[in-house]
Amino acid sequence: MRMENVDSTTAPGFLLFMYPEANVPVCQLSIQTHRDGTYHYNLGRALAPLKDDGILIVGAGGTTHSHRDISRGDSVPTWARDFDSWVKDALLEGTYEDINHYEKAPGAKLAHPTPEHFYPLHVALGAAGENVVAKQIHHSWTKENLTKASYQFTQMD
Repeated sequence: MRMENVDSTTAPGFLLFMYPEANVPVCQLSIQTHRDGTYHYNLGRALAPLKDDGILIVGAGGTTHSHRDISRGDSVPTWARDFDSWVKDALLEGTYEDINHYEKAPGAKLAHPTPEHFYPLHVALGAAGENVVAKQIHHSWTKENLTKASYQFTQMD
């Protein structure tokens, strides 16, 4: 893995913690910002068979990602908390189609003025396949309104 060829959300974000020797091949996909969430979900569905070959499919983005409205206070803004909670509820309750139409969620336009940091979730969710359950494995806030939430998708028994 050559760091100069890898997006900042991939290598420093988590891969170097998982593979400190940086000795794993990485293939990145470009997000198509002119497409919608359903397109990216279906892109993930097309990648799903790669899991059978031992390929790890990861979507790296942010549950909320708005640099334009970084809070200067000590608390998380209501719009960020509302959108983050909506995403968590949709994923944990299995209402995945809601994620594809996230624009209708409370605070969506503030949480993601542009979609490129949210569409990786759609790809990962699609790649998880059918009959999956989501589990939140990490949650934190940075700069008061940027959510660092991680979800794992596994097959239901």
